[in-house]
Amino acid sequence: MTPSPHPPRQGPRPLPAHLGLAATIWTSSRAAWPLLRSASPGSNPPFAGPLADLAEPLRAVDPEAFSAALDHELRDRADRFLRGLELYRHHPYRRELPDMPAVWGEGTTTLRQYGRPGAPGPAVLVVPSLVNRAYILDLAPGRSLLHHLAGRGLRPYLVDWAAPGPEERGFDLTAYVAGRLEAALDAVVALEGGPVAVLGYCMGGDLALALACRRPRDVCRLALLATPWDFHAERGGQARAIAAWFSTAEPWIARWGDLPVDLLQMLFMALDPALALRKFSSFADLDPTGDKAHAFVALEDWLNDGVPLAAPVARECLVDWYGANAPARRAWRVAGRVVDPAALRMPTLVMAPQQDRIVPHASATALAAAIPGATLLSPTLGHIGMIAGGGAPAAVWAPLAGWLDSGPGDP
Repeated sequence: MTPSPHPPRQGPRPLPAHLGLAATIWTSSRAAWPLLRSASPGSNPPFAGPLADLAEPLRAVDPEAFSAALDHELRDRADRFLRGLELYRHHPYRRELPDMPAVWGEGTTTLRQYGRPGAPGPAVLVVPSLVNRAYILDLAPGRSLLHHLAGRGLRPYLVDWAAPGPEERGFDLTAYVAGRLEAALDAVVALEGGPVAVLGYCMGGDLALALACRRPRDVCRLALLATPWDFHAERGGQARAIAAWFSTAEPWIARWGDLPVDLLQMLFMALDPALALRKFSSFADLDPTGDKAHAFVALEDWLNDGVPLAAPVARECLVDWYGANAPARRAWRVAGRVVDPAALRMPTLVMAPQQDRIVPHASATALAAAIPGATLLSPTLGHIGMIAGGGAPAAVWAPLAGWLDSGPGDP
């Protein structure tokens, strides 16, 4: 592998948390061996049955030999994980795709034009999440949903939120939807001369839904990808715990003016704490010059290139959405008006990936059930895989492009 001229990456973020968790897993595994030998956890009912099954085989094990083998395995796992981390941190890949032309902007928000002017397909306003960079939709050559849509003759316009500036740090969701997003819609409608399709991904789907409810005459079709709606449909206890955590941390976040990237990453980490340990251990076995390694690095770079969330938005999302389940209870309001999917009348597509760890399948399918006549597709992919994974072109991009390019009255 050619040495990289760039400084080492700081990720995966937050790196101390990932290292600390890995060390805890290894040391607790080592510490558990004497307890297993003595069957001392047997007083805990969930462990009683498995320990009884292990009792006889364990009596036949040479304690010193097993202890040595366990130490060897733990050292091997630690070495693979740390080797994977270092390979990633020093990998020469860097994203080099240029930003597409800006056709409108306000504050830190920019509207970028994809596709060929005059192309036969419809115009599509694409709304990403506020908590990650918009370029996940244009990640790398061959892994760009937006270039795929443009190649099919559609004309996408991407809302690039960027990081909040001094003005945006005071924004709530009303400011983003009724202010910035409606202004972006006005710009696209003016350029195109009429109503346009709107596509939202993840949290951007909720913003796109609110926009369509407010501006139904300017939105001819609506596509919602991996969009959360019923935050208590699965893992309701976890959702309430996130809200409780925010309530504790809110005085600090209000003082900072935003929810910092590393704290956001900690929330995502809580969904699957050992994910980084598994990912980077597997990455250590890849050919660093191969396509799989480059795809891994491209995606990890995006994951670690997050943006902070304005404090008022963080409160609405974590307390009102996760804690109180406001959207599903029809209690979420934008500029004083309830965001009610039952009021939508334009053709709507909901894509709810089956393997989504971030937006549970039941949370997204609840939105499809709430929209009259919505079309539901459930690809066998994950939250990010549906956008930038190897299976995305066939399972998501192609059917999405076909649906967006359907006639106004088609389902």
